[in-house]
Amino acid sequence: MIRLGDNKIENPIGVFDSGLGGLSVWQELIKLMPNEDIIYFADSGNCPYGNKTKTEIIDLSIRNTNFLISKGAKIIVIACNTATAAAIEILREQFDIPFIGMEPAVKPAALQTKTGNIGVLATKGTLESERFRQTKNKYTKGVIVHMQIGEGLVQAVENQEIETVETYHLIKKYIEPMLKNDVDKIVLGCTHYPFLIPIINQLLPSKVELINPAPAVAKQTQKILFQSQSQSQDVGIYEFYTSGNEAILNAFLIYIGIMKSK
Repeated sequence: MIRLGDNKIENPIGVFDSGLGGLSVWQELIKLMPNEDIIYFADSGNCPYGNKTKTEIIDLSIRNTNFLISKGAKIIVIACNTATAAAIEILREQFDIPFIGMEPAVKPAALQTKTGNIGVLATKGTLESERFRQTKNKYTKGVIVHMQIGEGLVQAVENQEIETVETYHLIKKYIEPMLKNDVDKIVLGCTHYPFLIPIINQLLPSKVELINPAPAVAKQTQKILFQSQSQSQDVGIYEFYTSGNEAILNAFLIYIGIMKSK
Protein backbone atom coordinates (compact mmCIF):
# COMPACT_ATOMS: atom_id res chain seq x y z
CA MET A 1 0.00 0.00 0.00
CA ILE A 2 1.17 3.51 -0.88
CA ARG A 3 -0.29 6.40 1.10
CA LEU A 4 -0.40 10.17 0.58
CA GLY A 5 -1.43 12.00 3.75
CA ASP A 6 -1.13 11.36 7.45
CA ASN A 7 -4.68 11.23 8.78
CA LYS A 8 -6.97 8.21 8.94
CA ILE A 9 -9.05 7.60 5.83
CA GLU A 10 -12.77 7.98 6.44
CA ASN A 11 -15.67 7.27 4.06
CA PRO A 12 -13.47 7.22 0.97
CA ILE A 13 -14.36 7.11 -2.68
CA GLY A 14 -13.29 3.72 -3.99
CA VAL A 15 -11.79 3.46 -7.48
CA PHE A 16 -10.69 0.35 -9.33
CA ASP A 17 -9.28 -0.42 -12.74
CA SER A 18 -7.67 -3.36 -14.50
CA GLY A 19 -4.40 -1.58 -13.81
CA LEU A 20 -2.87 1.89 -13.75
CA GLY A 21 -5.08 3.52 -16.40
CA GLY A 22 -7.81 4.49 -13.95
CA LEU A 23 -5.39 6.97 -12.44
CA SER A 24 -6.44 9.23 -15.33
CA VAL A 25 -9.88 9.25 -13.68
CA TRP A 26 -8.35 9.66 -10.20
CA GLN A 27 -6.65 12.84 -11.44
CA GLU A 28 -10.01 14.29 -12.48
CA LEU A 29 -11.66 13.27 -9.19
CA ILE A 30 -9.12 15.14 -7.07
CA LYS A 31 -9.41 18.25 -9.26
CA LEU A 32 -13.13 18.45 -8.54
CA MET A 33 -13.11 17.06 -5.00
CA PRO A 34 -9.80 17.79 -3.27
CA ASN A 35 -11.41 17.21 0.13
CA GLU A 36 -12.41 13.61 -0.54
CA ASP A 37 -10.41 10.62 0.66
CA ILE A 38 -9.83 8.14 -2.18
CA ILE A 39 -8.69 4.51 -2.24
CA TYR A 40 -7.41 3.32 -5.60
CA PHE A 41 -7.03 -0.36 -6.49
CA ALA A 42 -5.01 -1.33 -9.57
CA ASP A 43 -5.63 -4.94 -10.57
CA SER A 44 -2.38 -5.02 -12.50
CA GLY A 45 -1.85 -8.66 -11.58
CA ASN A 46 -4.77 -9.51 -13.89
CA CYS A 47 -4.24 -6.81 -16.51
CA PRO A 48 -5.40 -6.46 -19.25
CA TYR A 49 -9.13 -7.12 -18.90
CA GLY A 50 -9.84 -6.47 -22.58
CA ASN A 51 -9.15 -10.04 -23.70
CA LYS A 52 -10.81 -11.83 -20.76
CA THR A 53 -14.26 -13.44 -20.83
CA LYS A 54 -17.25 -11.60 -19.43
CA THR A 55 -17.46 -14.12 -16.56
CA GLU A 56 -13.83 -13.57 -15.65
CA ILE A 57 -14.28 -9.78 -15.66
CA ILE A 58 -17.40 -10.02 -13.48
CA ASP A 59 -15.58 -12.24 -10.96
CA LEU A 60 -12.62 -9.84 -10.80
CA SER A 61 -14.93 -6.83 -10.47
CA ILE A 62 -16.79 -8.45 -7.57
CA ARG A 63 -13.49 -9.17 -5.86
CA ASN A 64 -12.30 -5.60 -6.41
CA THR A 65 -15.58 -4.25 -5.04
CA ASN A 66 -15.39 -6.42 -1.93
CA PHE A 67 -11.88 -5.13 -1.28
CA LEU A 68 -12.91 -1.47 -1.57
CA ILE A 69 -16.00 -1.98 0.60
CA SER A 70 -13.79 -3.65 3.22
CA LYS A 71 -11.84 -0.37 3.26
CA GLY A 72 -15.02 1.64 3.90
CA ALA A 73 -15.79 2.92 0.40
CA LYS A 74 -19.04 4.93 0.25
CA ILE A 75 -19.17 4.99 -3.56
CA ILE A 76 -17.22 3.07 -6.19
CA VAL A 77 -15.95 4.39 -9.50
CA ILE A 78 -15.28 1.62 -12.01
CA ALA A 79 -12.45 3.41 -13.80
CA CYS A 80 -12.38 0.79 -16.55
CA ASN A 81 -14.53 0.73 -19.68
CA THR A 82 -14.22 -3.04 -20.07
CA ALA A 83 -15.23 -3.77 -16.46
CA THR A 84 -18.10 -1.28 -16.69
CA ALA A 85 -19.45 -2.93 -19.83
CA ALA A 86 -19.24 -6.43 -18.39
CA ALA A 87 -20.04 -6.00 -14.72
CA ILE A 88 -21.70 -2.76 -13.60
CA GLU A 89 -25.26 -4.08 -13.72
CA ILE A 90 -24.27 -7.18 -11.72
CA LEU A 91 -22.45 -5.04 -9.16
CA ARG A 92 -25.45 -2.74 -8.75
CA GLU A 93 -27.64 -5.79 -8.13
CA GLN A 94 -25.31 -7.37 -5.59
CA PHE A 95 -24.08 -4.39 -3.58
CA ASP A 96 -25.97 -1.63 -1.78
CA ILE A 97 -23.61 1.16 -2.78
CA PRO A 98 -23.57 3.64 -5.70
CA PHE A 99 -21.45 2.70 -8.72
CA ILE A 100 -20.18 5.15 -11.34
CA GLY A 101 -19.03 3.55 -14.58
CA MET A 102 -17.09 4.46 -17.69
CA GLU A 103 -18.52 4.61 -21.19
CA PRO A 104 -16.84 5.70 -24.40
CA ALA A 105 -18.04 9.26 -25.06
CA VAL A 106 -19.76 8.33 -28.30
CA LYS A 107 -22.74 10.63 -27.71
CA PRO A 108 -20.82 13.94 -27.51
CA ALA A 109 -18.60 12.88 -30.41
CA ALA A 110 -21.64 12.12 -32.58
CA LEU A 111 -23.34 15.39 -31.63
CA GLN A 112 -20.26 17.50 -32.30
CA THR A 113 -18.86 15.94 -35.48
CA LYS A 114 -18.87 18.12 -38.59
CA THR A 115 -17.61 15.45 -41.00
CA GLY A 116 -20.07 12.74 -39.93
CA ASN A 117 -17.18 10.43 -39.10
CA ILE A 118 -15.94 9.65 -35.58
CA GLY A 119 -13.33 7.24 -34.30
CA VAL A 120 -13.39 5.07 -31.20
CA LEU A 121 -10.15 3.63 -29.87
CA ALA A 122 -10.89 1.02 -27.21
CA THR A 123 -10.20 -2.51 -26.01
CA LYS A 124 -11.68 -5.61 -27.60
CA GLY A 125 -13.84 -6.20 -24.52
CA THR A 126 -15.37 -2.73 -24.73
CA LEU A 127 -16.01 -2.66 -28.48
CA GLU A 128 -17.58 -6.13 -28.49
CA SER A 129 -19.79 -5.50 -25.44
CA GLU A 130 -23.58 -5.24 -25.57
CA ARG A 131 -23.38 -1.99 -23.60
CA PHE A 132 -21.22 -0.35 -26.27
CA ARG A 133 -23.43 -1.68 -29.07
CA GLN A 134 -26.51 -0.17 -27.45
CA THR A 135 -24.80 3.20 -26.90
CA LYS A 136 -23.54 3.26 -30.48
CA ASN A 137 -26.94 2.37 -31.94
CA LYS A 138 -28.73 4.94 -29.79
CA TYR A 139 -26.57 8.00 -30.46
CA THR A 140 -24.87 7.62 -33.84
CA LYS A 141 -27.69 7.59 -36.39
CA GLY A 142 -26.39 9.32 -39.50
CA VAL A 143 -22.80 9.13 -38.20
CA ILE A 144 -20.18 6.60 -39.30
CA VAL A 145 -18.25 5.13 -36.36
CA HIS A 146 -14.74 3.89 -37.15
CA MET A 147 -13.77 1.45 -34.38
CA GLN A 148 -10.23 0.34 -33.58
CA ILE A 149 -9.01 -2.13 -30.97
CA GLY A 150 -5.94 -0.65 -29.29
CA GLU A 151 -4.10 -3.95 -28.93
CA GLY A 152 -0.89 -3.47 -26.91
CA LEU A 153 -1.61 0.07 -25.71
CA VAL A 154 -2.72 -0.92 -22.21
CA GLN A 155 0.48 -2.92 -21.80
CA ALA A 156 2.54 0.03 -23.02
CA VAL A 157 1.09 2.21 -20.25
CA GLU A 158 1.39 -0.51 -17.61
CA ASN A 159 5.05 -1.07 -18.56
CA GLN A 160 5.71 2.70 -18.69
CA GLU A 161 6.75 2.41 -22.33
CA ILE A 162 4.69 5.44 -23.32
CA GLU A 163 7.40 7.47 -25.01
CA THR A 164 9.05 4.68 -26.99
CA VAL A 165 9.39 4.44 -30.75
CA GLU A 166 7.46 1.16 -30.66
CA THR A 167 4.46 2.75 -28.93
CA TYR A 168 4.51 5.71 -31.34
CA HIS A 169 4.35 3.39 -34.35
CA LEU A 170 1.64 1.26 -32.74
CA ILE A 171 -0.52 4.35 -32.17
CA LYS A 172 0.20 5.55 -35.71
CA LYS A 173 -0.98 2.19 -37.06
CA TYR A 174 -4.31 2.61 -35.24
CA ILE A 175 -4.89 6.32 -35.87
CA GLU A 176 -3.97 6.69 -39.55
CA PRO A 177 -6.91 4.63 -40.91
CA MET A 178 -9.29 6.84 -38.91
CA LEU A 179 -7.73 9.99 -40.37
CA LYS A 180 -8.03 8.57 -43.90
CA ASN A 181 -11.76 8.18 -43.18
CA ASP A 182 -12.04 11.89 -42.32
CA VAL A 183 -12.82 11.53 -38.60
CA ASP A 184 -12.83 14.81 -36.68
CA LYS A 185 -13.48 13.31 -33.21
CA ILE A 186 -11.62 10.37 -31.67
CA VAL A 187 -13.06 8.90 -28.50
CA LEU A 188 -10.62 7.39 -26.02
CA GLY A 189 -12.51 4.30 -24.87
CA CYS A 190 -10.01 3.05 -22.30
CA THR A 191 -8.78 4.84 -19.17
CA HIS A 192 -5.18 3.93 -19.98
CA TYR A 193 -5.27 5.90 -23.23
CA PRO A 194 -5.32 9.47 -21.80
CA PHE A 195 -1.71 8.89 -20.74
CA LEU A 196 -0.95 8.49 -24.46
CA ILE A 197 -2.51 11.83 -25.45
CA PRO A 198 0.83 13.64 -25.96
CA ILE A 199 1.86 10.91 -28.42
CA ILE A 200 -1.52 10.73 -30.17
CA ASN A 201 -1.59 14.51 -30.62
CA GLN A 202 1.66 14.34 -32.59
CA LEU A 203 -0.25 12.42 -35.25
CA LEU A 204 -3.42 14.51 -35.40
CA PRO A 205 -4.23 17.50 -37.60
CA SER A 206 -5.63 20.48 -35.72
CA LYS A 207 -9.21 19.77 -36.83
CA VAL A 208 -9.31 16.41 -34.99
CA GLU A 209 -10.31 16.46 -31.32
CA LEU A 210 -9.63 13.74 -28.76
CA ILE A 211 -12.47 13.10 -26.32
CA ASN A 212 -11.58 11.81 -22.85
CA PRO A 213 -14.64 10.79 -20.76
CA ALA A 214 -12.81 11.00 -17.40
CA PRO A 215 -13.85 14.60 -16.54
CA ALA A 216 -17.53 13.73 -17.08
CA VAL A 217 -17.18 10.69 -14.82
CA ALA A 218 -15.69 12.86 -12.07
CA LYS A 219 -18.60 15.31 -12.41
CA GLN A 220 -21.12 12.49 -12.13
CA THR A 221 -19.38 11.18 -9.01
CA GLN A 222 -19.50 14.65 -7.46
CA LYS A 223 -23.20 14.95 -8.34
CA ILE A 224 -24.08 11.64 -6.65
CA LEU A 225 -22.12 12.54 -3.52
CA PHE A 226 -23.80 15.95 -3.37
CA GLN A 227 -27.22 14.36 -3.68
CA SER A 228 -26.45 11.92 -0.87
CA GLN A 229 -24.89 14.69 1.25
CA SER A 230 -21.84 12.54 1.90
CA GLN A 231 -19.15 14.97 0.79
CA SER A 232 -16.09 15.42 2.96
CA GLN A 233 -14.80 18.78 4.18
CA ASP A 234 -11.29 17.65 5.17
CA VAL A 235 -8.07 17.55 3.20
CA GLY A 236 -8.08 14.44 1.00
CA ILE A 237 -6.02 11.40 1.99
CA TYR A 238 -5.11 8.90 -0.71
CA GLU A 239 -4.19 5.22 -0.62
CA PHE A 240 -3.07 3.12 -3.59
CA TYR A 241 -3.15 -0.66 -3.75
CA THR A 242 -2.17 -3.10 -6.47
CA SER A 243 -2.49 -6.82 -7.13
CA GLY A 244 0.72 -6.54 -9.12
CA ASN A 245 4.17 -5.16 -8.36
CA GLU A 246 4.01 -2.23 -5.92
CA ALA A 247 7.35 -0.90 -7.19
CA ILE A 248 5.80 -0.49 -10.65
CA LEU A 249 2.81 1.34 -9.16
CA ASN A 250 5.15 3.59 -7.18
CA ALA A 251 7.24 4.36 -10.28
CA PHE A 252 4.12 5.20 -12.28
CA LEU A 253 2.81 7.54 -9.58
CA ILE A 254 6.14 9.36 -9.78
CA TYR A 255 6.10 9.33 -13.59
CA ILE A 256 2.69 11.04 -13.82
CA GLY A 257 3.50 13.51 -11.05
CA ILE A 258 1.27 12.23 -8.24
CA MET A 259 4.30 11.50 -6.08
CA LYS A 260 7.77 12.99 -5.89
CA SER A 261 10.88 10.89 -6.32
CA LYS A 262 12.70 10.39 -3.02
